[in-house]
Amino acid sequence: MISNWDKFDHLFKRQEVPAKTILLQEGEISRTMFFIEKGCLRTWVNNDGREITTQFFFEGDKVSSIESFRTNQLSLYSIESLEPCILQTISQQDFQNVLENLPEIKEEMQEHLFRRLLQSQKIFYSYLKNTPQQRYQELIEEYPHIIQRIPQHYIASYLGITSVSLSRIRNRR
Repeated sequence: MISNWDKFDHLFKRQEVPAKTILLQEGEISRTMFFIEKGCLRTWVNNDGREITTQFFFEGDKVSSIESFRTNQLSLYSIESLEPCILQTISQQDFQNVLENLPEIKEEMQEHLFRRLLQSQKIFYSYLKNTPQQRYQELIEEYPHIIQRIPQHYIASYLGITSVSLSRIRNRR
């Protein structure tokens, strides 16, 4: 757990989930924030029955549908475990109480949100400007652990291509 959070250990619940567990379904209100102790989560959207992966999260990451978590609006995406996970969870209400009582936690969360916004913008602009080959190369250079841990069909979905196209790109290297 993050050092600033230590005094709030009593607010967290440990949760072990198997791989392929839906933690939040698109269209539901997010009422839990997940701190990943062990394992990997992904966020994804449903596009006419086709799952499109939007992000991957690993040990040390905090995950929720933050827009839904903070505004009580429906989540735009689902959150799912890709590996067996050990998570520390905090409820929406407890999280709000922590933010109100500790300015340093609020600042930490603002910085976290800013980093996520930058990462999302980078991914968005990469989709606009780069070829699938270039997006794959960026992924290898910036996030090699994703290539090592994530099944190929999720990586293809994340890159916006088919598994067959990803195989071709990988074979050209």
